Amino acid sequence: MAGVSFDPAAIRELAKILRETDLTEIELVEAENRIRVARQVTVQAVAAMAAPAAAPAAVAAAPLAVAAVPEAEGPHPGTITSPMVGVVYLAPEPGAAPFITLGARVAQGQTVLLIEAMKTFNQIRAPKAGTITRILVESGAPVEYGEPLLVIE
Repeated sequence: MAGVSFDPAAIRELAKILRETDLTEIELVEAENRIRVARQVTVQAVAAMAAPAAAPAAVAAAPLAVAAVPEAEGPHPGTITSPMVGVVYLAPEPGAAPFITLGARVAQGQTVLLIEAMKTFNQIRAPKAGTITRILVESGAPVEYGEPLLVIE
């Protein structure tokens, strides 16, 4: 990389964007130059517990709750994975009813959640009809590409 220089202020600004958006990495490509800034995020698996309805702010700040899936089984064939890096939302807006609940029946093509990436809300739709048997993410949690989101059986 001799001869290639990057503006430290630009790198700091990208790092600031990562912190503000809860993303884990961001990449900027301009002509032959490429800057990739990444941060390591530690996610702890915790038992999912029902939060009191009077504390919605506490729910948003809670760590990601992940339902344990035995490694020997491998991925469930009905698992929907994240098609992008972003922040997942289980409802169309704060205070609104969620798109899905455990045990709910969904139709093929039905919106099951949103992923916000770069200030754009992307609808994630059910690839098949079935019943929601597991919700593997919390609303407001950051997600990575390929991360399991929910299971439809």
